[in-house]
Amino acid sequence: MIAIDKITSISADELVFKVSRSGGPGGQNVNKLNTRVTVFWDVVHSPNLSEGQKRRIRTVLATRMDKRGVLRVVSQKHRTQEANRRAALERLQELVSEALKPRPVRKKTKVPASARRKRLKEKKQRSLLKQQRAGKDWRDEG
Repeated sequence: MIAIDKITSISADELVFKVSRSGGPGGQNVNKLNTRVTVFWDVVHSPNLSEGQKRRIRTVLATRMDKRGVLRVVSQKHRTQEANRRAALERLQELVSEALKPRPVRKKTKVPASARRKRLKEKKQRSLLKQQRAGKDWRDEG
């Protein structure tokens, strides 16, 4: 079991691991050993998540998922397959826990009257400056 938060966890049976050749550090090791680890997790069919949690994960992590709702996490930082497996699981755990964290609701605030007055005063000054540059007397018009 991989604990996401105090309540939610992912069963190890739900994860599929795939190994392949890595492009990372390792010299000749890279050419002959499969050290890159890819973890696949089917979010849509996970029994441990509620529909709301699944929907939240699908929206937040949409760029890492395919059309069927399978989340993909890759690790090739390390020279060994086991280290990359641990790194991929940690990254999966981080991504899902971040996706499930509730975002604070933004409270609308009113623009202070003093700020509004200051903005309008600066606009008026800027307008006067531009009119003076134009070389015509703005008071004679209109």
